[in-house]
Amino acid sequence: MKLFQTILIAIFMLLISTETSYAYQQASGSSARLKPEVSIVPQDYRSEILREFLLEYDSPLTPYAGTIVENADKYGLDWRLVASIAGLESGFGKRIPYNSYNGWGWGIYGGKVTRFLSWEEGIETISRGLRQNYLKDRQDSDPYFIGPTYAASPTWAQRVTFFMNRIESYRIQNATSTLELAS
Repeated sequence: MKLFQTILIAIFMLLISTETSYAYQQASGSSARLKPEVSIVPQDYRSEILREFLLEYDSPLTPYAGTIVENADKYGLDWRLVASIAGLESGFGKRIPYNSYNGWGWGIYGGKVTRFLSWEEGIETISRGLRQNYLKDRQDSDPYFIGPTYAASPTWAQRVTFFMNRIESYRIQNATSTLELAS
């Protein structure tokens, strides 16, 4: 008998919960209006951070920080990589072969100097070349993977990583000055 009562109670509870749900759906279905979905896109401060960082080094690449970040995104690179290579190879573009716009040591060896027509062309060429010639299908931008074929120095990757870490530290230390205040 107890089993029969338990089954009846369970059926009754099931009917009540189903009916309540149905009534709620009917009541809200005709009168409720859905609010359009709002998406909040976070502000991207990488270009500004890189520009301010390069400015501290009095780098001729300072006005091209946005170009560096755009090309990093275009070729799936860490946004700090191309600037960091320039930091190591040329003091962020300050020590380059005359009229070359080549702050990365790209194609410079012996008496050979690869020249670009502008910083923009250099940034584009280096970014594309890093992806196509060195990183290929890799998802990361690991200087230790690039180093053995990019440079003769066994400490190249360590020194590029040093500059990448400097940029990251700069980003963290200056985060409050670049973030918008919430209203």
